[in-house]
Amino acid sequence: MYAVQTGEMPPIANSLKGFGGTGVLELIENDIGGTYRAVYTVRYATVIYVLHVFQKKSKRGRETPQRDIDLIKERLKRAGDIHAAKAKEGR
Repeated sequence: MYAVQTGEMPPIANSLKGFGGTGVLELIENDIGGTYRAVYTVRYATVIYVLHVFQKKSKRGRETPQRDIDLIKERLKRAGDIHAAKAKEGR
């Protein structure tokens, strides 16, 4: 996430399917304990919103579970609302 904050694109960053392009990205990291994902958005020039961080529990398939997708969509909408409100305030 530090690389993202400094304006770099980490080599492990991928677009999250189903969110229309490169505005929502995920970082995937594997270790002995499992697979971990961090989902964030760079849709706004002045801020990065981390939408969800979780351990993928399923051993089958690479797809993100639907409950996590729904949560990411909800948080992305909320991030848009927050960003619009702050822009309106002039921050």
